[in-house]
Amino acid sequence: MLKRLLGKTPVNVWVIKQVDSDLLHLCGRATLEASPSRKSVLAALDEGRFTGAVKMATGGVVLNAKLFQALVPADQLELLPDGQARWRERDWSLSQVPQRCWTFPGPLIAQIDPTSASGALISSEDVTAIRERVAQSTPQRPGEVVFRPENANEDDPLMAAKEETAPQTSRPKTGRKWRRDGH
Repeated sequence: MLKRLLGKTPVNVWVIKQVDSDLLHLCGRATLEASPSRKSVLAALDEGRFTGAVKMATGGVVLNAKLFQALVPADQLELLPDGQARWRERDWSLSQVPQRCWTFPGPLIAQIDPTSASGALISSEDVTAIRERVAQSTPQRPGEVVFRPENANEDDPLMAAKEETAPQTSRPKTGRKWRRDGH
């Protein structure tokens, strides 16, 4: 009640990780501390210059606002059926961003969620640039590698067994002998 009287009620927002041409990568709901006032936080959100802590509703994780492309006051984004949303007088498709991607610094890609029967989209990390860098720095193999059993070449004429050699005569053993006199 005191926070409400002083204008410091937390601001509820939708967290958008990435905005594509027709798709919003939506993390979920969060709250922002109304510091110094709720009015100043809402003004900063409208101008896209809010900096500070974002407390995610799912799990209560506190993250930096710089990780996200947009923080939208809860009353300015309307969820529609079939994975759609209305924001800025326009309809958008939605892709749910899993928690593991919230702090990913690179771009996201949307894919059909294999666990959803409705064909909902889920976001994941776009690692194509990483793969390209790794592919360029990885040496190419010289040829095809064929794995076979250890004795696969025993019938090959080039790998024929060596001729039997005559057994060697036994040599006397070298080294110390046991002396019976105690020395």
